[in-house]
Amino acid sequence: MVMKLHELKASPGARHRRRRKGLGHGSTLGKTSGRGQKGQYARSTVNRHFEGGQTPLYRRLPRRGFNNYNFRQEFRIVNLGDLAVPALKDKSSIGVQELVDAGQIRGGELPVKVLGDGELKRAITITAHKFSKAAEEKIKAAGGQAVVIAPKAAAAPAVVEAPAAKKKTAKAKK
Repeated sequence: MVMKLHELKASPGARHRRRRKGLGHGSTLGKTSGRGQKGQYARSTVNRHFEGGQTPLYRRLPRRGFNNYNFRQEFRIVNLGDLAVPALKDKSSIGVQELVDAGQIRGGELPVKVLGDGELKRAITITAHKFSKAAEEKIKAAGGQAVVIAPKAAAAPAVVEAPAAKKKTAKAKK
């Protein structure tokens, strides 16, 4: 028998009811609800990283490494299997606007990338900004064409010259 995710169940006794605090002294967690008497921790919440005023660990350790998040290139993704929708069935060439009209991608500024998941059973010309190798091979195997749109050139930053500083002349005192 194969185990399936929706059939998983916790073992008997593995899951406990949550403790209901503050419900009388007979419950062992009444009155102060397990927080002890007065003090900082008895009152409100304390930041998890708070170390009593000492410089916390996350500030004592140096920052290391590099993260590519700020420099990533985002794409709108379309799989070859998504091109089998009825709105695109009769088209011989499919571009970005046709994909937006068919509801396969959202419109906007992001470039479109075609991935090779799914089957392509007819010869079509697909126009996009980028193709995966698998997608390109499947399109050509079906007798179609993968046309790459040139990315928009980034605008060169405008050079602004600083205004010339005025010379101050010393005035003679009388």
